[in-house]
Amino acid sequence: MSSARLVLADGGVFEGRAVGATGSVGGEVVFNTSMTGYQEMLTDPSYAGQLLTLTYPMIGNYGVDTAVEESGQIQPRGLIVREVAPVSSHPLSTSDLATFLAERGVVAIDGVDTRAITRRIRRHGVMLGVITTERVEEARERVQSLPGYDGIDWASQVSTAEQYAWESFAEKHELRPAMESRSNKAIVKPERAEAAGSPKRVALIDGGVKRNIMRSLVARNCEVTVLPIDANAEEVLALRPDGVLWSPGPGDPQVQNAQVEETRKLIGRVPLFGICLGHQVIARALGAGTFKLPFGHRGGNHPVRDERTGTVTITAQNHGYAVDPERLAASAAVSHVNLNDGTVEGLSMRDEPVMTIQYHSEASPGPLDSMDMFDRFVEMMDSAGGKR
Repeated sequence: MSSARLVLADGGVFEGRAVGATGSVGGEVVFNTSMTGYQEMLTDPSYAGQLLTLTYPMIGNYGVDTAVEESGQIQPRGLIVREVAPVSSHPLSTSDLATFLAERGVVAIDGVDTRAITRRIRRHGVMLGVITTERVEEARERVQSLPGYDGIDWASQVSTAEQYAWESFAEKHELRPAMESRSNKAIVKPERAEAAGSPKRVALIDGGVKRNIMRSLVARNCEVTVLPIDANAEEVLALRPDGVLWSPGPGDPQVQNAQVEETRKLIGRVPLFGICLGHQVIARALGAGTFKLPFGHRGGNHPVRDERTGTVTITAQNHGYAVDPERLAASAAVSHVNLNDGTVEGLSMRDEPVMTIQYHSEASPGPLDSMDMFDRFVEMMDSAGGKR
């Protein structure tokens, strides 16, 4: 195994071992504290343009299974771990992590102190870095010339280029239905499955959508049409949807000015549900601002309180920006709050069928505490009477 190095913009250098492909990749260095779900994270479009550090010390022990992938490709530019498991064991595993990374052309490094990297990011904030199997001097030069992460429209880079029907796409690519996937056993409550009724048409705006969102909707008897991020309100409404879901995705919501305007045109016309980036875009359409967090929320253990019920759920999160509610329209209210730092985790409107969440109800492999947000979306469409 050849050597590799992580070079940070603040001058820090971490020596380790090369895992996967060789070469040099740069991006914003972030960390995720989840203990499982490395394959889902590697295929999550919200990591576009980033170098993903996993804080759990051993990664890869249960191998890889293409059925749990959240998109068709690796999304982070590189991976940083303490140790890649030399042996993987799971009945559905088709490969080990090192082979998976090499076959996908991903530059990764293990053998580094991920605790020290995490402390550095928590102390100084996210920063640019380079993983390299080449000379340190060249990596130092490259990290200083990397463009900043903010201000780049990452969501447009990972969005679909063309509209498509999810069920046809899933059938064409032989993707397992939600209820058959090992990571989605609790994806829908039995009573919802039994009381499905006629299907609801959902238009999904793709800013970096994860497949488990579509699976979660289909499991609730929804027909999902996925649209590019630059779809305008007229194109969305032409589908005569019962509801619109604005997906998660990477990058700064401040660059989505055109989509903020188009989203504003949808409010009051059709039930609207936003997740993560979608939450931020809808928040901006309702007058709120956004700001960058020092090191983001990325992990599976974030407590969120529902302000209407007082219920606290443990959520999975993956975002570097948050909503500033100071100028939020009087017609809207903060519905969910992060108990760690008090940031906004959800919004709702008083007189319109609009709701948003900053966290990921669709998180796979979990936690699944907030899966009922998809049930709420279906109920919201039911109550709205299928406006078209």
